[in-house]
Amino acid sequence: MRTRDAARWVVLALLAAPALLAQDYPLPAGSINVSFPGDSPVLFSGLTDQSRGTARGSAMVIDLRVSMVLRNVSANRQIHGVTLRVVSQEVAVGGKGSVTYPSLHVGPGESFPVRIEMQLMRPTQAVNGPLVQVSLDGVLFGDLTFYGDNRLNSKRIMTAEELEARRDREYYKRVLQETGVNGLRSAVLESLVRQSERPRLDARVTRGGPSVASSAAPVQSGAENFAFLKFPDSPVAPVGGSAQVSGNEARDPRVEVRNNSSKDVRYFELSWLVSDANGQQYLAASLPASDPALLLKPSRTAQAAQDTALRFTRNGEPLNVGRMTGFVSQVEFADGQMWIPSRQALENASLMRLIAPSAEEQRLTDLYRRSGMNALVEDLKKY
Repeated sequence: MRTRDAARWVVLALLAAPALLAQDYPLPAGSINVSFPGDSPVLFSGLTDQSRGTARGSAMVIDLRVSMVLRNVSANRQIHGVTLRVVSQEVAVGGKGSVTYPSLHVGPGESFPVRIEMQLMRPTQAVNGPLVQVSLDGVLFGDLTFYGDNRLNSKRIMTAEELEARRDREYYKRVLQETGVNGLRSAVLESLVRQSERPRLDARVTRGGPSVASSAAPVQSGAENFAFLKFPDSPVAPVGGSAQVSGNEARDPRVEVRNNSSKDVRYFELSWLVSDANGQQYLAASLPASDPALLLKPSRTAQAAQDTALRFTRNGEPLNVGRMTGFVSQVEFADGQMWIPSRQALENASLMRLIAPSAEEQRLTDLYRRSGMNALVEDLKKY
């Protein structure tokens, strides 16, 4: 009862003191509630809350800063990814968020720290109970099995990240095996240079949502066709596409794809490259190109149409689109298995210099930078 009263008094104080509206306040005790299911494979402990709230009109802005420790309590299963769902208000804009920890190697009985830092909005009228609820959306195990509600599609997201992690880790292990320590050092230094020099572009995405038809829709009047990069082993191949391109904006991209595999496809993702007037390429965005209704049969085609506008800026200035190029960056089959491009395919398409490194590649190169070559070699020998 005291906690509820304390929460109510804090909100009333924020609303009743106009001179202090710009100031923030520590959240009262009990404002953050962490709740995992009874059969959860992870448990939490050691919650540290340094969050603060600020009143803005009829809303509260919560600057969430929470630390805790998660422990793997499953039997004989290694955890490779965890996603937490963070909610201050289900229906309000800005009321939800999530935190994903990919590329983990947490054995049974082992623990790892978790930090949640984000801003959430909450109407000041909703003052009953905790201000923020933290729940478990999913856990990915080393054998790619999954536990959780999966409300955020965290199974697909973490599985793709895990496949990328394994792909890149195997690359560095192979370099070490074939070329020794000196070759590994060269590969890591090359990655660090590539990460620092990767051309960056800001892309703002506004959309109403994707839609999928069973066959290609007519090309839009005034739309510009764009090119595609095709990977030989990709189960889904783009056939053609167009978008309304004007200045620094590309609107309503439409893509026709074909399922070249022998299995049903229920999801695929497209990544977009943008070239400026000088021919400089940037990785602009990766967008889901299919909705939950998709079930693309083998040898069939589908039209992916997005009610989307992409606006591009660089260093705060609009970047006029000279050319757009797309490629399939992720495929999920109806049986839950996934496909991502191989590292060799990315290198052959000159994409390695444009795409962000995987979480595992960042971890390995950061380990080299912090602790040196011996620490990196020992880490690669662990798994």
